[in-house]
Amino acid sequence: MKQGDGSKRLVGNSIWNVAAFIVGAALNLMILPFAVHRLGVPAFGVASLVVACVAPAVMFSSALSLSTSRELAHGLSLEQIGDSRRLFATAMFMALVVGLLLSFVLAFAGPQLARLAFNLPGKTGEDLGTTFAFGASGWLCQCLMSVPLALLIARQDYARISAAAILGTVVTTGSMLVLLPDRPLPSTFMACQAAGLMANFAAVLVLALLSASHWMTWPALHREPIRRILHVGSWQVAAQGGALIASQADRYLLGIMLAPQFVGFYSVAQRLEEAVYIGILKVGEILFPFFSGIQKETSERKAELVFRSSWILNLLAASALGAIVPAAGPLLTLWAGPELASGARHVLIVLSIGGMLGCSVNVFAFFLLAQGRSKSTALISLVTAFFTLATSALALPYFGWSAAGWSSCIGVVAQNVATALLLKSTFRRVSIWSRFAHLVASPLLVGIGAALLLGQLIRLDGFDVQASWPLVGGLYCVSAIAIFTAVAAASQFGPYRASCREDLRVIALRAFVWLR
Repeated sequence: MKQGDGSKRLVGNSIWNVAAFIVGAALNLMILPFAVHRLGVPAFGVASLVVACVAPAVMFSSALSLSTSRELAHGLSLEQIGDSRRLFATAMFMALVVGLLLSFVLAFAGPQLARLAFNLPGKTGEDLGTTFAFGASGWLCQCLMSVPLALLIARQDYARISAAAILGTVVTTGSMLVLLPDRPLPSTFMACQAAGLMANFAAVLVLALLSASHWMTWPALHREPIRRILHVGSWQVAAQGGALIASQADRYLLGIMLAPQFVGFYSVAQRLEEAVYIGILKVGEILFPFFSGIQKETSERKAELVFRSSWILNLLAASALGAIVPAAGPLLTLWAGPELASGARHVLIVLSIGGMLGCSVNVFAFFLLAQGRSKSTALISLVTAFFTLATSALALPYFGWSAAGWSSCIGVVAQNVATALLLKSTFRRVSIWSRFAHLVASPLLVGIGAALLLGQLIRLDGFDVQASWPLVGGLYCVSAIAIFTAVAAASQFGPYRASCREDLRVIALRAFVWLR
């Protein structure tokens, strides 16, 4: 990207999100095997099903946060402080009223619906009521946090956002270490998750009050702000619904067709992949307010910024997610034992490849959303959901639980095709196919190829049995560096090699300053 204050701030924000991601991913990677060992795979499967049942409520909180941050980003000047305060008050009112309503529905109706829908034999569902209660309370904190968090996002205050996120992760991890050994139940797991969300909410609220109290006020309902929020938010609910189906379809179908332990097996592999994927998504989230501020730029300039941002995120995704592929076998062996590793290794590899392909669309989704194209993002999500659900419904009955990851790859391939067609209609006077080939397809294909090649080279006899955590960590880091180098080298063969070199130089300089 062109050097300047905007570019430097964008990279600086990414680095703050990377810092939060590294801490969160490290703590999640540490605590998950501990939780699975203490709970047992069946109980962990029940907790995973409750998480999947609470997930539909996240559609509302995520849509509210995105639409509120978009509107606040346009009204942070002192001349517009009155409008911003009314918008904030309305968003808080919606979060409070809808949040309380949905949390009560989840707490009281969730257990009964889960018993009817899922295969919960014996005593696996005894703790279900308390588990749902903690899940609902944790989501309520997340919902209430979405509005002050939107204010910090609109101000691009990612240092405070990262600090609050790290605190929440630390509280969750510490709670599990203290509580799970004495009370190894699904409800304890969900209580620890809720404690982390409560800490995150408290930190975000305090930091927002300290840094942006002029834009904050008590909850109240105003007609014009609610219209603006719903205009963007209604399509975002549809988009979040599609994303929900795409991300949770396998858990729902596994819970219906098979015993809870299979949901636990799948969740272990998925949580490994998600720990990295969500971190990359957090890094890309800083692009939303950035893209909201370039609406007056020319189509050529917009295309340049969007595709170069996509290349940077694809480079990160290929390195971070691709490195899981060669480390999948030994990592799962250490995590859950050789028996689970032999069956889940393929699932983890497929999910990682699907995650790499999915990251390529995130930048374009943020751009379309920042341009007010909520209908387009909803369409992308619904296309992804259709192909994901159809693949799961067809593959799982015939190939068993190990086929669950296939649907994510098929879904994101359809997602990429739909996004490319929508971008073509957006940049009608700009040639995008050469950019798409060089800055999107090339890093993904090279990254996937390098990851699979490393996986074949590293699969030595007895490696999984002799693996240790330092060895797996070293393997992951070496693989990530190798994939990063391969993708960076491949970027120098194509029409946009000069811009790739410039982006790499800016990233290296900012990372050096931050690490120093």
